[in-house]
Amino acid sequence: MLAFSRTTGFRHDSIPVAIELLQRLGANHGFDVTATEDPGVFTDGSLSQFKVVVFLLTTGTILDADQKAAFERFIGHGGGFVGVHSAADTEYSWPWYGQLLGAWFRTHPAVQEATIKVEDALHPSTAELPNPWVRTDEWYDFRTNPRGSVHVLLTVDETTYKGGGMGADHPIAWCHEFDGGRSWYTALGHSKESYTSDDAFATHLLGGIAWASGGPGQC
Repeated sequence: MLAFSRTTGFRHDSIPVAIELLQRLGANHGFDVTATEDPGVFTDGSLSQFKVVVFLLTTGTILDADQKAAFERFIGHGGGFVGVHSAADTEYSWPWYGQLLGAWFRTHPAVQEATIKVEDALHPSTAELPNPWVRTDEWYDFRTNPRGSVHVLLTVDETTYKGGGMGADHPIAWCHEFDGGRSWYTALGHSKESYTSDDAFATHLLGGIAWASGGPGQC
């Protein structure tokens, strides 16, 4: 797995512990993790080493035209993509990435507790989650509702927190098969605590990685 955490906009202070969590998950579940912020790894040769690429709390424009083309070919050859939280605040001028991702970030209210509904309790990224799932996070509103172009896994109940802007249908995690590969995204994972003391989130993330890298489960 390639964990890519380059930022050219807002930078989350949770990035170091997020990388540490992925490394622990890899050590415990038998996959290698390469963590980098060097966009030079986005070549055909380098990407061919990996089954899945994680955009881990990325922001802004993080790849040049040649690197973007290599990543598109990686997905086209059956590679997997995992987007975590601000991966949706990334590469707004790259239409293909927007389709791979599912929806771009628009805004968010203050960090607060809210209630999540599990829509698909069979997917490996959701099968072990509580339902409902009450947690504290930064609840993203998106520029568009991705439902219809992706398979929605989790929604957040806007009646349980203040400042939501998407209404009764507010997806926050989803997956789909796209352009020859697989894409899984979760809007969760803003805080350090998500990566250091939240076993449910770690299970959610591990299941997404497993599915995106070619594991069982339908989207």
